[in-house]
Amino acid sequence: MKIQIWTVGKAHDSYVKEGIDMFTKRISNYYPVQWTIIPVPKNAGMMSEMDLRQKEGEMILGFCKKEDYLVTLDERGKQLNSEGLAAFLQQRANESEKNVIFLIGGAYGVSADVLKRSNFTWSLSQLVFPHQLVRLILSEQLYRACSILRNEKYHHS
Repeated sequence: MKIQIWTVGKAHDSYVKEGIDMFTKRISNYYPVQWTIIPVPKNAGMMSEMDLRQKEGEMILGFCKKEDYLVTLDERGKQLNSEGLAAFLQQRANESEKNVIFLIGGAYGVSADVLKRSNFTWSLSQLVFPHQLVRLILSEQLYRACSILRNEKYHHS
């Protein structure tokens, strides 16, 4: 199983890059992992929120393959604790999923079409975080889930 993390926006800001790189490297000890940064559409500043979500959604769905397992991060999604995320990853591996994609949408979220295509919609928290920070939190939580599956001490340290 390969873990892919897709995010709409710009490159990682320096204040989170070191942490993202560290956790991504740690995840790669368990699963192949890859980041894809999907650029914001041209003229995004001139688009309405709805049009921007729609255009970003078209780009996302254009990258998505039929067999990909798409997990979309959305504030209205289901919340999981760390053990629940570990169980979720294990279930995907047990089902022999080839690609599990964790999607962080754009500034205004994702389109209805992306939510419809999603196999699972996940909320990290009821709180709202900056997108750059969500990248760091997501990478840390994925690493934590992997360490739980291997019964390693990180989760309780």
